[in-house]
Amino acid sequence: MTISHISRRKFLGLAGVSAGGLILGVSVPGISVAQKGNAAFTPSAFIHIAESGDTVIYCGRCEMGQGISTALPAAVADELEADWGRVTVRQGDGDEKYGPQETGGSASIHLMFIPMREAGAAAREMLVAAAAAVWGLPISQCYGENHIVKNKNNDKTLGYGELASKAAELPIPEKPALKVKKDYRYIGKGLPRHNQGDIVQGKLTYGIDTKMPGLRYAAIRHCPVLGGKMISADKKEALAMKGVIDVIEIPRFNVPYGSLGGVAVVADNTWTAEQALKKIKIEWDLGENKIYDTQKYKAQLVNNVEKPARLAAERGDVKGAFEKAEILYSATYTGGHLCHAPMEPNASVVWVQDNSCEVWASTQSPVDIQKVLGQYLEREPKDIVVHVQMAGGAFGRKFKCDYVHEAAVISQKIKAPVQLTWSREEDMRTGYYHSINAQHIKASIDKDGHVTGWLHRAAFPAIASLFDPSLDRAPADSLNTIKDHPFGIVNLRSESGEAKAHTRIGWYRAVYAIFYGFAFGTFADELAHKAGKDTYTFLNTIYDNNKDPKQAEKVQRSKGVLALAKEKSGWDKRDTLPKNQGVGIAVHYCFRSYVAMVVHVEVNDGDITVLNVDCAIDCGQILNPDGATAQMEGAVVMAMSLAMHTEIVFRDGAVVNSNYHDYPVLRINDMPKVRVHMVDSDIKPTGLGEPGLGPFPAALSNAVFAASGKRYRDLPFKS
Repeated sequence: MTISHISRRKFLGLAGVSAGGLILGVSVPGISVAQKGNAAFTPSAFIHIAESGDTVIYCGRCEMGQGISTALPAAVADELEADWGRVTVRQGDGDEKYGPQETGGSASIHLMFIPMREAGAAAREMLVAAAAAVWGLPISQCYGENHIVKNKNNDKTLGYGELASKAAELPIPEKPALKVKKDYRYIGKGLPRHNQGDIVQGKLTYGIDTKMPGLRYAAIRHCPVLGGKMISADKKEALAMKGVIDVIEIPRFNVPYGSLGGVAVVADNTWTAEQALKKIKIEWDLGENKIYDTQKYKAQLVNNVEKPARLAAERGDVKGAFEKAEILYSATYTGGHLCHAPMEPNASVVWVQDNSCEVWASTQSPVDIQKVLGQYLEREPKDIVVHVQMAGGAFGRKFKCDYVHEAAVISQKIKAPVQLTWSREEDMRTGYYHSINAQHIKASIDKDGHVTGWLHRAAFPAIASLFDPSLDRAPADSLNTIKDHPFGIVNLRSESGEAKAHTRIGWYRAVYAIFYGFAFGTFADELAHKAGKDTYTFLNTIYDNNKDPKQAEKVQRSKGVLALAKEKSGWDKRDTLPKNQGVGIAVHYCFRSYVAMVVHVEVNDGDITVLNVDCAIDCGQILNPDGATAQMEGAVVMAMSLAMHTEIVFRDGAVVNSNYHDYPVLRINDMPKVRVHMVDSDIKPTGLGEPGLGPFPAALSNAVFAASGKRYRDLPFKS
């Protein structure tokens, strides 16, 4: 998503009064500014202070467990000088007034931190100005604190509720003053999540919990091979079952995130729908992708990167560096498909009526639901009402809205509200997948142990294939991580190998940072051993060789997290570990953030036990240390799973896996001790949800090598 600099005047607006209170809106590029007075109120995010003093702060970003619905409103409340106990946080529906609501790319706080703080600061200054007018004092003689305005000259106070309507009549401050770090009450503090009580007591309503009168329930099956289509379906047994209402054929809707097409059963409960679905005898034409076999495909990708491929980017003279090298070294790294496997499977409730369409869904992108349903129903996207529900996990899968489109098709046909729930098996077998990939790196080292040249070939079906199925390889910009990596390598060349997509490729937490981080981090460790240096020293040498002033900050901050991870992990004591134990280190820059990890393992007869993980993160200013810690711990869980266990396998064009028994995510008894170390920074916040996955697989591979001498270059690790 695009991040643009905008002026304060452009994004702050006052909406006037609502029920005697103050409503203040924030706008971002492309969104109209709220209007003062009784005109239509369309800000992108807003604060409402009622005459009672009760305050509502709306969160336009989607909550899926990452804590965004606490972090951003808390930043507003801090600048507002609100009493957090009097603040209610509400999830905003799908609406352009909340600005860009696509929640992903670790961009929510980075994009909205300053605008939301300025909204809070503007509201505070207006409340203070209203109090000053009541008392007949200069504004400088008043200040806001904990939901009241205080008079510096005496003990008089006025509550925010008393001042809200008066404040609503005042002009918007041109440049609201933001707090300095030492004055923060909530930002940077371990503030409990606003809905923590509901979570602990099991009262929180997720998307799959949505219920309403007259609701029907649906289950669906799709062609198991991408591009296939249904030839026939024998529905007689299914329709004969008690409780079955209808069997509906859903055609493929050939737009991004539209349905693949399939057969759905509608019943009076989900269990009946699922059982009836099993009784339908379907004959499929599997199409051209029935040849897809991931074992053979991965071998072909390796072949494609171990020979010359299409140029993506180049600088210096790689060939010349190789000819003058003291040491030439190469290695190939691979990784399989991954699926998101959130605890809450795809589910939505949709009610299509003649003059309306209403959606309740766990979604990362309500705007895409509005676009897709608008296209399908031939209505304006703004007329599609999307109620954004709490998501029980997402990781990129719920950016796509095929499961919502299908519910709309069913609702329109049966003329009733429908809840469509994909089974775990259906999501695992016909979802979107992280790219299978291969990377080949060749590097030259001179007599002083410096890396002088780097050739990096990558082959993987790109996410861009969703929008252009004719792509036979990743476009050059998908390889930008290679040329932009802050290693100091003067002579570098990147190439893209052939890799046509045979299934749907989609965003997965950390996206390409998973395999780039693995290749860069593991290869650096291998080069260090080849050069006879310890990996920490070797990494610092590579960074020190980067003389590009434009990358000076990247170099400095990369070295900073490396040093922090080294210090906190006891890296220098690694030689004192038992013979079958080892530690590995890796660092990666992605999503504008820097993460270094040191992983401590024990290896017994090939069995790997991860004992400790030290994670150092520099993501600029941290809004909530507890949330940041949870994000890094969650990244370790996910990264351990994909490094040691999880891989989606295709044979004869279809996914072999079906559920957690053959796609085994990490179990609690395998969870290592994770220590998170944060760089104290005043820099604008950057990514937090995804960067933790980047360095872990490499640090783990390096640790296993240190403990056992065995080098893993394929994800997940295989004996």
